[in-house]
Amino acid sequence: MYGLLSARLEKPAERHVTSLINVFETAAALPDAWRSRPLGRVGAACVKVLRTDELPVAEETHGTAELLFVLNGRLELVVDGAVVPVGPGEMYLVPAGARHAVRPGSPGTLVIVEEPEE
Repeated sequence: MYGLLSARLEKPAERHVTSLINVFETAAALPDAWRSRPLGRVGAACVKVLRTDELPVAEETHGTAELLFVLNGRLELVVDGAVVPVGPGEMYLVPAGARHAVRPGSPGTLVIVEEPEE
């Protein structure tokens, strides 16, 4: 009986260990800045990590909302013409259809959560 109980208790722990991801190590291992890597999915949403650098990113829009969570560094966004600085530990939800770009001088690490566009 003890062996069966022990085996049942170990399985959930194993499942959690295989889901553990060090986001900082994953970001540091990315070969290039501004090239994201998927970490996993929550429902239909994709969770990605992205390492940024000093270079700007041209304006873009998406058909779905996009959540940007700054782990370290600073993200200088321009959203529909308004400057939005986002610092470590802060997140910004870019509304669907909003024009947004990244200003120069925004090095850091981001977690992005986005749903697929239809």
